[in-house]
Amino acid sequence: MALTSSIDDLLSTYDQALAHTDELWTDLTIDEVHWRADENSSAIGWHLGHQPAVAHFMVRNLTAAEPSIDVGLDTLMDSATPPSDRGNLPDLEQLRFYRDTVADRVRLRVGDIRDGNVEAPDQLAVVAKVLLVSLINHEFQHSKWIGEVRTEVHGHALPATPTSPMLSVIDGYSVVTG
Repeated sequence: MALTSSIDDLLSTYDQALAHTDELWTDLTIDEVHWRADENSSAIGWHLGHQPAVAHFMVRNLTAAEPSIDVGLDTLMDSATPPSDRGNLPDLEQLRFYRDTVADRVRLRVGDIRDGNVEAPDQLAVVAKVLLVSLINHEFQHSKWIGEVRTEVHGHALPATPTSPMLSVIDGYSVVTG
């Protein structure tokens, strides 16, 4: 399905995944977003930064070399950073800015590819589709953990799970298959 889906359909599903994550965290306090079970676990805030860090790494390495948005956050939110070093998290406004900026860059770069404003537009269209599927699945992967901490630790209700003809549920995770 993924490679036969249009870039616009995948961008729409990407936005749906981002919106779902937002529903999971924007009503939480900074203490809830920064809470960690222990020094070897990751806070909701780390996952909120990790999702866009991966998106930015993938976009800049697969489609368009561009400078870092925030070198410090890129390092902190990289999964190569040991969990014990993931505790110095930014405030909620900085997390929001980072997430929004990366999402805007994803849309811009993928839009350039969709519109043929790149070298090798047909080849990059294939890359863009695979990229979007990966970003969507990664967003939903981490949003599942965020949702579990939201409910099991902080006692907040979960929003409805997104539905779409493009989404399936595998092992409890929403995914685009193809």
